[in-house]
Amino acid sequence: MSSADKEQSVKAISIIGFKNSGKTTLTARLADAIEARGLTVAIAKHTHHGLDKPDTDTSRLMKPKRTIIGVGEDECAVFWSTQRHLADLLPLVRADVLLVEGGKSLGWLPRILCLREADEVKALDRGLALATWGKVGAPPLPHFGADEMDGLASLVLERAFLLPGLDCGACGQEDCAGLGRMVVAGDATPQDCCSVEGDLAITVNGHAVGLNPFVERIVAGALRGMLAELKGFTPGGDVVIRMPRG
Repeated sequence: MSSADKEQSVKAISIIGFKNSGKTTLTARLADAIEARGLTVAIAKHTHHGLDKPDTDTSRLMKPKRTIIGVGEDECAVFWSTQRHLADLLPLVRADVLLVEGGKSLGWLPRILCLREADEVKALDRGLALATWGKVGAPPLPHFGADEMDGLASLVLERAFLLPGLDCGACGQEDCAGLGRMVVAGDATPQDCCSVEGDLAITVNGHAVGLNPFVERIVAGALRGMLAELKGFTPGGDVVIRMPRG
């Protein structure tokens, strides 16, 4: 597939801060500001607490390694009784912008910091921060107050990005966080990620599926071998394969 056939990548950013720093408030207000521009928003929330309230039917049905699917008239949910990595769940999401509340260890997307004290920036920045929000700033990072949500939304739409989180090292950096820091600093772009900008590109619901170079060669080689047996196939040109959501 050629790069011209790729779907536009989802923009993503994480909202990082310690407890009671305003993360949920910022996430909700930022989502409203982005949706006011006609874009769709998905929100992922990291929590150290259970994801369901006790004494509910879902809680009664849950057991280790069991999956529960809840289907209602206006909503649905899937509960896995095992930990799943956020990057593996993103193909289930259809949105223009992904806001991730929490996730301090995630190095494959930039972040906005909610600080209670300026010194907290040392533990939270990791070279991935685009700005701070709230009552406390940390120069030279751009700072946005509670009444500057539109400006922060503009920054997010301009500079947010999402790397695959494979940590394959194909870009020359040790992990995705290394490339993420370069993107935030302006020394690289998300397109420098070899896992989503190779000769073979796969997207699911607008999310690029990361393929390290070894896997890319295997998949591309298998596809070329099968296509070579089809009438009308001519080597040398771009190949576009489209599959329904199914």
